[in-house]
Amino acid sequence: GAAAQPPSQSGLKHSAGMASSPCGNSNFDSGLEIKTRSVEQTLIPLVSQITTLINHKDKPKKSERTLAAIHRVGQAVSVAVGRFVTVGEAIATENQELKDEMGQACFEARKAGDAIAQLTDVGSALLSQSDPRVTVFSDRTGMVKAARLLLSSVTKVLVLADRIVIKQIITSRNKVLVTLDHLERVSTFQEFVQIFSQFGNEMVEFAHLTGDRQNDLKDEKKKARMAAARAVLEKCTMMLLTASKTCLRHPDCESARINKDAVFHRMRCALEQVIEIVTEARSCGENKSLPASIYDGIRDFKSSVECLRENLYSSSPQSVGSQLEVLVERTEDFTDSAYTSHEQRQAILGLCQLARQDTQQLVHAWVEAQSAHAKEATEDMEVAILKTCQSVNDLRRELHKVAVGRASDLLKVHGEQLPLRALKAAGGEGNLEAVAEYSRTLSEQKEQLVETCRLLCHVSGSEPLEITCIHAEETFHVIGPQIISAAQTLALHPSSKIAKENLEVFCEAWESQLCDMALLLREINDVFEGRRGKHSLTNLKTAKAVKLDAEEQTSMAKLGLELRLLSSDMDTEVEKWEEQEHDIVRQSQSLANAHVLSEEGLQLCSSLRTFSTQSGF
Repeated sequence: GAAAQPPSQSGLKHSAGMASSPCGNSNFDSGLEIKTRSVEQTLIPLVSQITTLINHKDKPKKSERTLAAIHRVGQAVSVAVGRFVTVGEAIATENQELKDEMGQACFEARKAGDAIAQLTDVGSALLSQSDPRVTVFSDRTGMVKAARLLLSSVTKVLVLADRIVIKQIITSRNKVLVTLDHLERVSTFQEFVQIFSQFGNEMVEFAHLTGDRQNDLKDEKKKARMAAARAVLEKCTMMLLTASKTCLRHPDCESARINKDAVFHRMRCALEQVIEIVTEARSCGENKSLPASIYDGIRDFKSSVECLRENLYSSSPQSVGSQLEVLVERTEDFTDSAYTSHEQRQAILGLCQLARQDTQQLVHAWVEAQSAHAKEATEDMEVAILKTCQSVNDLRRELHKVAVGRASDLLKVHGEQLPLRALKAAGGEGNLEAVAEYSRTLSEQKEQLVETCRLLCHVSGSEPLEITCIHAEETFHVIGPQIISAAQTLALHPSSKIAKENLEVFCEAWESQLCDMALLLREINDVFEGRRGKHSLTNLKTAKAVKLDAEEQTSMAKLGLELRLLSSDMDTEVEKWEEQEHDIVRQSQSLANAHVLSEEGLQLCSSLRTFSTQSGF
């Protein structure tokens, strides 16, 4: 009947995750949004198995092979659900706060699995086609109902188990914070070495858990924010070591204390950001929203203009003009900059004026079309729409050229590292006047870099790249003063090896951020020219993640939750089905193809074996 809509993989890939039920069931628990790839990958084989059961053809006569294959698939689902529920119940036992919710979800999953086993138990149908029992062939609606219950309950188990992963990350962060407090208060080298060793181990665990989480996140924006926070923690760990040692060696030095305090503050902010991303706390930076970029403004403006083709009466003529003015206002970051040349400023202002003129012509043609009660866009309007879109495209191209050109020039200048080399030399000579002079030069370069990152954010072309630009801006803003305080400390203690090492570490962090900026620049150009960007920071940091052995890598929650449905057995069986069942074959093979048995799926199978061995299942 009409109510019996089969599940589909597309439901899993909906932007709201499982809020859009694969079964099209409006009563599906819309609160269960899937945020991770591992949960999604675990559900896909289940959806394909259920689809096979629901989408069979209701032929008057069933061959033995078809009946046997349907029976086999149904039993595979039931057995896998039984294993799955056993693991879910074990998780509930270990985590009292999930016990009731997990118990209910497991009960529903087992009930649905049993119903599917009963509906596919067609053994007697092989003997007699007039068997009165209700089966999948006579109760397709019952099968759809069982499928919906199974998918909703299994998804709930997976989402509940994901809370354990989040809890592990929070627990790990809390351990790091406690040790960080101890580190900040130590007064002897011996105590510092002992506590720093513990801190290092805790940071490895935290980096590992958050690296797994970063790779698992579906939302590219969250992924980029997680990568940025983890990059800060990675770089700050070495800074914390040398800054703390310098303070211990020179306890009365004010610049050394300022240097150390800045590192501890930045680490705590980065730790907090990770937890905000993982728990989706309302205070997190993402919810404050990104600064309004010109790229977003142009995209939204063009969308509004092109929508007029579909609906002449969708909005008022004044609204499009207002939208353009907001967009033009954002270009002031370029035109007001002291570093923008006169020619560049004039070019940007000229293109803004052209966009205004084209928009005014569009509004004029639009008002005329409305006055004439036109049912669709007139020829004058079509021309005006094309011209308006072209003029804002030209504006974007000019802004991109200015931002990327300035960034490229700055990277060339900074490639020589003149202020850094001069600061190291002046500090080593104990020349406080020279350190002050070169500090002013570095501060000016820092301001140029910070502003350039802001301009790049406007033209980056994607939210993950915008986040990476903001991270670069913040990094230059913070590390510049840290280099200066480290140089001041060295100038006060020119023979101190630890003060020299500390300055070196901060200079290396600056150089590392310049390298990241060069990668970012290539990404922005790739996006602008239509090539697929890879979000440099995300990939860079993932590649550097600490490799631990398989046992350490996976949490209990993720280990136990691969259904391990008998997809390969099903494929073999399906190939034997008779030609009259060709539609079922095509449907099931398309859903249980290599995509389903992807690398992620195989890794999860391996993880389950590890977990089963450890837990005695």
